[in-house]
Amino acid sequence: MKTKNICDLARTVRSKNAGSFMITLEIIFSDRSIYEKVKQSGVVTQEAIARAYDVPTEKVLDFMFFDPGMGIKANIRRSIASGGPSETDVYGCQQYAPLFSLEVPWDE
Repeated sequence: MKTKNICDLARTVRSKNAGSFMITLEIIFSDRSIYEKVKQSGVVTQEAIARAYDVPTEKVLDFMFFDPGMGIKANIRRSIASGGPSETDVYGCQQYAPLFSLEVPWDE
């Protein structure tokens, strides 16, 4: 079966600070049918995000599909507190790239 990368399906893939110890990850869609197909595929899960970030599943918190906004959201526990020694992204806005590894089965 063919696949499509999440970047080709989503309008926005982003990360942002969620306090001193968390980063929020968001995948947002502009088309309801695409959002529903991705949701039903079972590809984007708490476990898939953990694999993409090479962290234990327990570090991926609050995973959810937000139907009214056609989005997928999760929080991931930071390994170093925001602004802490050797931390490199205080705002958490550069932490989305591992989500690019998500491939969704796609027939066309």
